Amino acid sequence: MSSRGEGRSDDRDDGRNESPEERADRQWQDLVQEIRVAQTGVQILFGFLLSVAFTTVFRRLPQTDTTIYIVTVVLASLATGALIGPVAFHRLVWGRRIKPETVVWASRLTFIGILLLLATLTTALFLVLRVTTHNALAPWLVAGVLLWYLLCWFALPLWVRGRGRGAGRR
Repeated sequence: MSSRGEGRSDDRDDGRNESPEERADRQWQDLVQEIRVAQTGVQILFGFLLSVAFTTVFRRLPQTDTTIYIVTVVLASLATGALIGPVAFHRLVWGRRIKPETVVWASRLTFIGILLLLATLTTALFLVLRVTTHNALAPWLVAGVLLWYLLCWFALPLWVRGRGRGAGRR
């Protein structure tokens, strides 16, 4: 227990003076805002990908491109499931007084969803560039975009975290 007040936890002194339940409520709200961004993007992409199979151009795709398309659709479906998962998780455990555990599991699902979204965007871009450019430049362009995603989504945040800004905070 903290010396700052009854029911307060000081296992991480982040200056907020909040109980584990208050911290979980705040973290849940933060997570929901993050999920909204990723969820919207993956759902729009998934919807678009589902409609592609019903076009006349799709029927003329070579088998390799059809396979890339199928992999992309499956990845988008998995990403959608992982990013919607925290909502279902919360609904099923709601009222059980396990918000801190809910936040941990929802965060894990969200991270998995982001990784699957990364794979979906990469394979979708690869497919589009293969179909539209028909040249060997497509894999190099995709590799460059993938490196950009990795830099923006992972390397930069990890670099900032490693420099001590916000170290130990969630």
